[in-house]
Amino acid sequence: MRQTILKLSSYFAISAFLLVGCSSTQKATETPQSSVIVSDFAKPHRQDFVMTGKKYALATQGILTTKAATDVLDKGGNLIDAFVAASFCISVERPHSTGIGGGGFLVFHQAGSKKNVVIDFRERAPMKSFRDIYLDKKGIYLSDLSKDGALSVGVPGLVKGLWEIHKKYGKIKWADVMAPSIKMADEGFFVYPDLEKALKDRQDVLAKFPDSKKIFIKEDGTTYKVGDVLVQSDLANTLRAIAKNGEKEFYQGETAKKMLSFLKKSGGILTASDLKKYKTIARTPVESKFMNYRIVSMPPPSSGGIHVVQFLKMLEKENWTPMDMNTAKVIHYQASAFQMAFADRAQYLGDPDFVKVPITQLISDAYLNQRKKEITLDKARATSEVRFGNVDQKYESTETTHMSFLDKEGNAISSTQTINGWMGSGAVATGTGIVLNNEMDDFSSKPGAANLYGAVGSDANSIAPFKTPLSSMSPTIVFDETGRPVMAVGAPGGTRIISCTALTIFNHLFFKQSLESSVKNIRVHHQWQPDTLFIEQPGPAPKELEKLKNMGYKIELGGIPCRVMSASLDTKNSEFTAVADPRDIGTASAK
Repeated sequence: MRQTILKLSSYFAISAFLLVGCSSTQKATETPQSSVIVSDFAKPHRQDFVMTGKKYALATQGILTTKAATDVLDKGGNLIDAFVAASFCISVERPHSTGIGGGGFLVFHQAGSKKNVVIDFRERAPMKSFRDIYLDKKGIYLSDLSKDGALSVGVPGLVKGLWEIHKKYGKIKWADVMAPSIKMADEGFFVYPDLEKALKDRQDVLAKFPDSKKIFIKEDGTTYKVGDVLVQSDLANTLRAIAKNGEKEFYQGETAKKMLSFLKKSGGILTASDLKKYKTIARTPVESKFMNYRIVSMPPPSSGGIHVVQFLKMLEKENWTPMDMNTAKVIHYQASAFQMAFADRAQYLGDPDFVKVPITQLISDAYLNQRKKEITLDKARATSEVRFGNVDQKYESTETTHMSFLDKEGNAISSTQTINGWMGSGAVATGTGIVLNNEMDDFSSKPGAANLYGAVGSDANSIAPFKTPLSSMSPTIVFDETGRPVMAVGAPGGTRIISCTALTIFNHLFFKQSLESSVKNIRVHHQWQPDTLFIEQPGPAPKELEKLKNMGYKIELGGIPCRVMSASLDTKNSEFTAVADPRDIGTASAK
């Protein structure tokens, strides 16, 4: 087995992500290094970004999460068991990104039936919600209401989704797949840089809610730092109850009662009926040919699948070589393709159960060939010049999380999960340890007004009872000519999810780069509004940047907050590769 291990800082090498045994205190504690007792669950103590093997490959955003999923597979569980275990574990390990108070999407290829299963377990708008709920009497958008606190909470879907998926496709007992997450919440782990940053960023909101403050803020009023130990005993008890009683615990049991009591007292509108009526939705995937491959991705209410396909197909016939990567010429075409895709997103995309989304037209060869003709050879186009196309008829940021799995039986999983913004609504339901989502901000509260992450939308994404908000999540599986899944890929990062996922696929399949190189390569992003070309640093050569400026691009240099988690299969030697984006704390595993 080959493995690539990036050298970690002394923080990571000594203490960053080890589970520890500690007293059952609800909040994080500052633990002297000498008192740390490392549990077996935390080993190995390293972060593997690239791993290869012959049996399976997986990548998640959590070191302990990847370890738990690997253990499930090695002890006889199947890929779905590993996925469900990982989903509960990442809810503990990344409480600022995802959790059982949120939701997500799954694209799953089942080898036995050769079927592609697509499940929407996103959050829904409560029945008491309405189009103008976040507007005052003058029609002014009260943005804080959709971002923070009880009124921003949508009906969570994660627990229901995982329960149904496991019940239908899992192999080992429900309680057994949940055991690692309970252990992690009980024993704790060291706070890492991304979590420290999230807590500091959302401190003011967290401080407004007693249980949020109790768990995530120190008694002196400061936020927890790298190396402090986070124990989530209330969450462990909630997970324990769900392990015993199943999904009904979350939607109708004591956990539901605690959430509803908190939301009612805090000004929320989510009701017992909302929880009881929640249903997952089986969707028909977005499918399209690209080169000699078949792309299968998430359909609306995610915009991701459509726009990943649009990008790939618009650039499919270019005569570029690997030497052209990261040149002004290629970046210009990539930016232009993204620009047009996001113009379409703002106009046409929404929940297909409420609005007609012209999926077939938007990914058709005729439509995309016409769109490509709009790209000028050596000149950037301003947003005002780029309109949505004619057919017949928000950025979830790094808070979201993604995981990708492949195995030798031919199964494949790509899933993106979220609570929306960092720490979601900022509210932890009393006595549950559950960080509740702020998914209502993903709707277009006022057409043309930007949401938390700068994304705009139209009436297609307006608020309505039990509607699902538009998303950029892009869980994708790629198949070769024989129908074998050869790549599972996706990312957190909001609108950047689309560009990062599409670029990784394009680099790997079109430019024939290794999966590792494809994930590591420079990223660019353009989302129509704002009228800015975002380029990751370190980035292209200075002369290429100068060419782009001369074309008329308004360029912003810096980080692009998406973190690709991917797995691939080299059919020539039957070797799997798992890659966790080295820009973050994710970890790959393969055997």
